[in-house]
Amino acid sequence: MSRSPLSRTVEILSDARYVQAESPRWDGRDGTLAWIDMATGAFHRGRFENGQVIPETAVVVGAQIGAPVPLVAAGAGWAVAVDQGIVHVSDSGVVSPLASGVASEGDYMNDGAADPFGRFWVGSQAMPRDPHCSLWSFDARGVATERLQGVTVSNGLTFDRSGSTLYYIDTLPHRSIEAFDVAPDGGLSNRRTVCRVDGGNPDGMTIDRDGMLWVAVWDAGEVRRYSPEGALAETIALPATRPTAVALVDRLLVITTASVGLAAPTEADGALLGVEVEVGGTPALPWGGTPPLVHAERGATGEEVTR
Repeated sequence: MSRSPLSRTVEILSDARYVQAESPRWDGRDGTLAWIDMATGAFHRGRFENGQVIPETAVVVGAQIGAPVPLVAAGAGWAVAVDQGIVHVSDSGVVSPLASGVASEGDYMNDGAADPFGRFWVGSQAMPRDPHCSLWSFDARGVATERLQGVTVSNGLTFDRSGSTLYYIDTLPHRSIEAFDVAPDGGLSNRRTVCRVDGGNPDGMTIDRDGMLWVAVWDAGEVRRYSPEGALAETIALPATRPTAVALVDRLLVITTASVGLAAPTEADGALLGVEVEVGGTPALPWGGTPPLVHAERGATGEEVTR
């Protein structure tokens, strides 16, 4: 597979190393970055400073953490997929349940994103691997609607600008990017394969302003850019073996990576990486729900560490 024809410099953006960093999200409300460490159940937030990501807070929200999405208003916190449902995490670190018992016992929520209509889409993954999981959308009240069945490892998902097309990765068994038409009510139809992703496992995904898809390829040490029709436009080799997900912070492609399972991790494995690209992206779309009205005290599952 050809490498990028362009000159790319991949930088390490973080001093910290994570076991399995995932789901980076650019917060358009204040310009910061959010991400998670799946292995520790922690939701992280940090700021950009002098070409680095400076961690500011980490909140442990549950045993199996998935993806975060911001709420609409500044200071309104985040919705975070965790265990079998979703929770709200306030800016002060208070964790409050929003929906529970959605995924089956023994499965847990994984990657997710909001659509342009304010719905939070999250899929689950099966342990052990078996195609019995699902993809859901959560409306502004936190009510879940099952959108897709027969999922094994629900991973990258992103929407085009209009919200009428969903690009989606169920990593196993097909290792492909798929697309669906999305009805105004969120119904999915016209399932089709965009392309197969060879040489590794497709993981997290984002879309740029030209509608091109950036995908992290676990165990390939690469991120790849595909057209909506499935043509491979670019491959960027990374100093980390297990990239997990990507986000475009304007023209900075931020890449989360994992050190889990590596016998001899390098300094880049588990770090946040970054590379400048020509076509940027936009901040993470928000969930249209509202935070709980009362945060009297920290919930029992919330543990905040300020750095």
